[in-house]
Amino acid sequence: MSKTTPATKMLTDAGVAFSVHTYDYDPGADRIGLQAAEALGQPPERVLKTLMALVDGKPVCVILPSDREVSMKKLAAVFRGKSAQMMKPADAERLTGYKVGGISPFGQKRKVPTAIEAGAMAHPQVFINGGQRGLQVCLAPLAAQQVLGAIAAALVTEQGV
Repeated sequence: MSKTTPATKMLTDAGVAFSVHTYDYDPGADRIGLQAAEALGQPPERVLKTLMALVDGKPVCVILPSDREVSMKKLAAVFRGKSAQMMKPADAERLTGYKVGGISPFGQKRKVPTAIEAGAMAHPQVFINGGQRGLQVCLAPLAAQQVLGAIAAALVTEQGV
């Protein structure tokens, strides 16, 4: 596995401090982010998943804890839209240049508006996909937000709802 990807190159070029972590990716896992958290021995709220969605038909990137679900209503509101839906996997791969399970918000082929769950900003370090299945980068969430120009906002559904 190469530890140099467009994601790690973008972070390096931006002067962001990060570390690279690999794990055994399980393509059969029900929830890839939770499998990554378990494999890395990290709590799921510190291992963030990257989702690609559409708000009023326009692509956006969403970063949230691997144990939470995105609220489409909140997502649409963050980007001043009326509706939001998940992007089809093939469309996400074509837009980002990454394979599903290895989609990173960093170094995507096309820069799109990005939002990060505000609750994730409380952690000193978080893990985010490094652009390859089984590859995570660990960095300060504020550094991730700054390099991506991301909006920090409440994006997750209320638990139990």
